[in-house]
Amino acid sequence: MPELPEVETVRRGLNQLTLNQEITGGDVLLDRTIAYPFSVGEFVDGIKKNAIATWHRRGKYLLAELAPSSSSPSSTGWLGVHLRMTGQLLWLHQDEPLHKHTRVRLFFGEQQELRFVDQRTFGKIWWVPPGVAVESIMTGLAKLAADPFSPEFTVEYLALKLKNRRRPIKTALLDQSVVAGLGNIYADEALFKSGILPETLCIDLQLKQIERLRTAIIQVLETSIEAGGTTFSNFLSVKGVNGNYGGVAWVYNRAGEPCRVCGTLIQRIRLAGRSSHFCLQCQTLRGVRS
Repeated sequence: MPELPEVETVRRGLNQLTLNQEITGGDVLLDRTIAYPFSVGEFVDGIKKNAIATWHRRGKYLLAELAPSSSSPSSTGWLGVHLRMTGQLLWLHQDEPLHKHTRVRLFFGEQQELRFVDQRTFGKIWWVPPGVAVESIMTGLAKLAADPFSPEFTVEYLALKLKNRRRPIKTALLDQSVVAGLGNIYADEALFKSGILPETLCIDLQLKQIERLRTAIIQVLETSIEAGGTTFSNFLSVKGVNGNYGGVAWVYNRAGEPCRVCGTLIQRIRLAGRSSHFCLQCQTLRGVRS
């Protein structure tokens, strides 16, 4: 599933390629991809003749702020996208052959299109009409915690979110009401860099450990964004390019391989149905790096 770095990579690509261009039309090939409005025709009519002012990211959500175009000076609203497990947004020429998992096509000038490809079909797209609060339509936004790159994501904030929780820290980090945008890959990576075992209960963490964890979260996300995200299966940038972080990951997806720091073999366990990767030498219950 694309996580914050992958979604941020897509956002940056979209801002390079799609701004100030009018959406001339659209084609929905899988109706259930459109989460709102419930009529596919209303969705296409709503976004048509709008221009894209800018793309924002909130957690793993993409939000395009729409602006009036020359042909429709009163049109506005928002276009929302959640890639979920296998969604891809690709900027292509309309003559490019359709991938069999293409779900939605948004047409622009000069025969360009923004194509939503989604093998598992869990991805969703919304059109939020002008004058309507985005959170009232895209209700998942209201449940999001602070973004790791926001001023609100302080040590005190994270400590409060983890306070008195009797569940493993790895499980807590996957909760979008604790940290927005973090998923399985970067939770493993941040726990390695902060020296904390994934099974450590939140209630057992000391403030200094939480401080290291906050720093590690930001560091691994920044490193992955610089690498264009991680591609293990489906993720592609808007230009169809793989992410390169997987080749330098500390522990994720490296079970049985030597730790890049100490050489100890990386372990893999399952927590709450998700894989967790860690080094027993570099990560301890107390979070003290050996």
